[in-house]
Amino acid sequence: MFRGLHEYTIDQKGRVSVPVKFREALGAVEDTKIIVTTALDPCLVAYSYEEWQAFETRLSALSQFDPNVLKLKRLYVAAATECEVDKSGRIALPPELREYAGLDKDVIFAGMVKTFEVWSKERWQQNREVARAAAPDVGRALAALGL
Repeated sequence: MFRGLHEYTIDQKGRVSVPVKFREALGAVEDTKIIVTTALDPCLVAYSYEEWQAFETRLSALSQFDPNVLKLKRLYVAAATECEVDKSGRIALPPELREYAGLDKDVIFAGMVKTFEVWSKERWQQNREVARAAAPDVGRALAALGL
């Protein structure tokens, strides 16, 4: 499970260390692969290889003619990139993904239970303020879900 916030820095080659706790959750050893893709928010989302395969299986069962399914495939699947965790615990994020998420230097890794997100520090702070302002609505939605 992925949880917590972790701040890191991307180097000039687009490499960033994956937090140790996240590598442990991945069972990361050299040559561990993760899938990184764009998200609905202006950030990246990373899946363990197994979790991504399960997601693709669920997605492939949906109608290929549903416009929303097509949009999801274009947003998520088309942008999905396999990234290897190197022996130093880093991944290299492709320029297209860094550009989408506005990743420049300081990044935040945010645990999301089965996935983790990678945000620019600035965008994370902006998003956190929006989320805090919506807390009453979120609380009502969670109560309706029985949480």
